[in-house]
Amino acid sequence: MALPPKWYQFLVCVFASLGSVLYGYDLGVIAEAIASPSLINAFNADATQRGAVTSVFTGGAFFGAFFAGPMGDNYGRKITILVGAVVFLLGGCLQTAAQSLSYLYAGRAIAGLGVGILVMIVPIYQAEIAHPDIRGRITSLQQLMLGVGSLVAAWISWGTFINFADDDSRQWRISLGIQMVPAVFLAGLILFFPESPRWLIDHGKVDEGLQTLAQLHSRGDINDSWVQIEFEQIRSSIEHEHEAEAKSYMELFTDRSCLRRLFLACSIQAACQMTGVSAIQYFSTTIFQQIGIAANDTLKYQGINSIIAIVAQLCCLLFIDKTGRRWPQIIGNLVNCVFFIIPTILIAKFPPGASNNHSASWAFIVMTWCYNFSFSCTIGPLTWIICSEIFDMKTRSKGVSIATMMSFAFNTMIGQVTSVAIERIGGWKFYVLFCVCNFTNAIFFWLVLPETARRPLEEMNHLFTHEPWIVPGTQTKQFKNRSTISEKLDIDHVSITAE
Repeated sequence: MALPPKWYQFLVCVFASLGSVLYGYDLGVIAEAIASPSLINAFNADATQRGAVTSVFTGGAFFGAFFAGPMGDNYGRKITILVGAVVFLLGGCLQTAAQSLSYLYAGRAIAGLGVGILVMIVPIYQAEIAHPDIRGRITSLQQLMLGVGSLVAAWISWGTFINFADDDSRQWRISLGIQMVPAVFLAGLILFFPESPRWLIDHGKVDEGLQTLAQLHSRGDINDSWVQIEFEQIRSSIEHEHEAEAKSYMELFTDRSCLRRLFLACSIQAACQMTGVSAIQYFSTTIFQQIGIAANDTLKYQGINSIIAIVAQLCCLLFIDKTGRRWPQIIGNLVNCVFFIIPTILIAKFPPGASNNHSASWAFIVMTWCYNFSFSCTIGPLTWIICSEIFDMKTRSKGVSIATMMSFAFNTMIGQVTSVAIERIGGWKFYVLFCVCNFTNAIFFWLVLPETARRPLEEMNHLFTHEPWIVPGTQTKQFKNRSTISEKLDIDHVSITAE
């Protein structure tokens, strides 16, 4: 018996999200690797060099996101995913077999290149094959699977850290080597899955695009009314876009609507990094030491933290198409601000060795868990959801590429400066930066972020062309209105479980 269409779309996108598992695993594993005495002693790595091991990965990802844009446009979404997985495998091999810091730097940079390609192209692929009613759930898989990778990495890292001696390189080699397993499955099987019907139609493969659209949405029935309406809307939109197609990145800056979307996407990605999430993920052992928590305990607590993140991301997946995008993004930043203010005070008042440090340490751990839940059910997944759905076909690959590059640029900066900043100015002063950024993020998105939920991708042009840049007071009516296709077919009530 064939799967219901929305379940089929969902499972295809879960598989594609193995690319996000790779990124999440790396986020979770690197904190243990750079804190391993066997690595520090073998390579004589100081704080600056350990920061470089972290940041060179995201530096490579910056360039991977750049190359993924034109690659995705020219060769298709599936081929781009394949290339990203193969490049990541090469980098993973170099990291696992590293005999010096230079090998480790090279492996991290190459693996980052592959992750940059995957993180940029996978949300586009997901958004382009998803039904509008479940697009939020499907594109939120990027963050959910990132969390799965981080969860697996956290517990594997903790196990290798405590079970291998401080002079045994398996303490970090095993955890780094395991990251290649999902890449093997992704590279080996992605070509067996459907290509984006929008990309096929855009490249003259109209019949194949229609067949793929039917395969995804109506069990192969090309005469299905929804398929026919969506097909005509995609084809009409693409024909119009070809008249003014963005043939270079520079053209994204010359169209007012495109510039608005690019500005918003880049702002969302930069703001996400400035919430402090990457600092905690990359340097948890260094940060937790500021309040007297040992490295092996930190890795255990981060493993629990990863479980909390999965629960939060599942909540987002279940409810994001009901709550919309705008208010969860605003409220998430405000809640994050509160959960950063309290740990900042704790670090300042209870440094290592202070009286009552045990209670303060537990309070710090709980606040970190609360922050992680808030981030993982709002800002984390919304960053990818919004960026993948606001662009039209002519700008989607290039726009998401630039936005993803912005994410990795800020990620690289955080990775390079965090360890040094904590060492030179102290943890609580560095934490103040994230308190301020979370608060200003909330104000900024209250002003400029429109509601994009439940709109077909082809309707985003109208939203960003005709609606004002300053948006408070304009959202409720838009979100309550049903999309054009939903109105025509009365399918708004349909959900995954209903089928």
